[in-house]
Amino acid sequence: MFILSLTYVKPLEAADAVMAPHMDWVKRGYDLDMFLASGRKVPRTGGVILAKGDRAAIEAVVASDPFVEHGIAEYTITEIALTTVVEGLEMLKD
Repeated sequence: MFILSLTYVKPLEAADAVMAPHMDWVKRGYDLDMFLASGRKVPRTGGVILAKGDRAAIEAVVASDPFVEHGIAEYTITEIALTTVVEGLEMLKD
């Protein structure tokens, strides 16, 4: 599993201007069965996506985010190997 942490490197106005295409991109990640959960950071400095799949494929999808293409956000991709989860979330384990 991967934690995709995005951090805005431009003002929120720039992020808001590209939010609709970014949300279309997020939906495609779910359609690809790659994204498991997503949302904004609080305070609003970026966002987080929980993802599964092959690292190279995830890196390619991240590179196609309009936030990345327009230089609005940068991603940190962290791979984690979950060993313990609550009941109902077993599918998150490797």
